[in-house]
Amino acid sequence: MKTTVQRKRTIFCLMLLSMLWVITASASAPDSSRVDQLIAQGNSFAEKTFENQKALQSYQAAAALEPGNYEALWRISRSYVDIGEHLPATTDQEKTQQLQTYEKALEFANKAIAANANGAMGYTRRAIANGRIALFKGVWESLDLVKQTKADCEKAIGLDSKDAAAYYVLGRTHMKVSEKPRIVRWPLGLGWANLDEAVKNFEKGISLRTEFIMYRLDCARAYVEQDEYDKARAHLNAIATLPTMDEDDGQFRKDAQQLLETIKGK
Repeated sequence: MKTTVQRKRTIFCLMLLSMLWVITASASAPDSSRVDQLIAQGNSFAEKTFENQKALQSYQAAAALEPGNYEALWRISRSYVDIGEHLPATTDQEKTQQLQTYEKALEFANKAIAANANGAMGYTRRAIANGRIALFKGVWESLDLVKQTKADCEKAIGLDSKDAAAYYVLGRTHMKVSEKPRIVRWPLGLGWANLDEAVKNFEKGISLRTEFIMYRLDCARAYVEQDEYDKARAHLNAIATLPTMDEDDGQFRKDAQQLLETIKGK
């Protein structure tokens, strides 16, 4: 009889411990569904209503629940770039704030890569952040950043051949570096840049994301540099028919129209 009572007590204690473990585990484990909801909410702010600060807050809330969440981390990086691009940069204080915002974008791109070294978007976002910092500081004063930007784009493309943003940024890098003659760039290790590669990468990005205005606008600019005016016009004329997918598309449409006027008759 005593043995039976002891067994019942033992079973009861084991059941109690099991229940406590389940409760504790549930309390400490991240709420994956909530994380997904916050990321989806951030995507809506970032891609539909273009409320960058709200997007950032949503992604930060997701990362607070799950600090190693790759999807949240690279999107935080994206949000910092989106915010930085629209900050005023007239005074020294404003310029410092803008640079710090791009540096935060770089920090979270690095965190995304640490969370998932095989994820293409972490490298793409790092390329974009470094590219923004290089443009801010001056491309020719930031040679290591330029080279890192190219390497990260190529890494991203190697991991995901359909990463449209990586192709676009690689095209931008080729076009920007090509502004100086190759004889000047070669000793600096930048002899690889050329407009043919810029166009090739722009066109690849466009083929993957046909309705994104910014890709077509920069591709048209590259064609103008090559005196390929008909090809430039084809992209510029298409822009007027494309939907708004970026908060700057209104300005991009104006820029496209101005470029069309500039090359009129050529």
